[in-house]
Amino acid sequence: MISKSNKRKNRVRFKIKKVNKDKPRLTVFRSAKNIYAQVIDDNKKVTLASASSVEKNIEKKPKKDLSEIVGKLIAERCLEKGCKEVYFDRGKYKYHGRVKQLAESAKTGGLKF
Repeated sequence: MISKSNKRKNRVRFKIKKVNKDKPRLTVFRSAKNIYAQVIDDNKKVTLASASSVEKNIEKKPKKDLSEIVGKLIAERCLEKGCKEVYFDRGKYKYHGRVKQLAESAKTGGLKF
C-alpha cells in the first residue's frame, strides 16, 4: 500500500513533468536536521548540480538560514553549468517554511522558475 506522502509526491511530480518537458528539475529533500537540493535533467537522467546543508564548508546555523544558504549555493552551481531555467519540484512537502526559503533564495541567486 502506498503512503499518503508518496501519493502526494507522485501526483506533484506527474503534474509538473507533464508541463515542463525540456527544463531540468530542481528537487528538494528535507530531513529533520538538514536540507538537500538537486538539479536533475530527466531527459539525460543526469544530476547537473547538487547542494546540501551537510557539506563541510557550511557552518551550523538555524535551519531556515541553512536552507537559504543551500538555495544560493544551488543557484550558483547551476549558473556555472549554464543552466538558468529550472522548474521546482517540492516533492511531498508543502511550499512553506524551509522549502519556500530555499526556493526564494535560489530565485534571488539567479535561477528562473
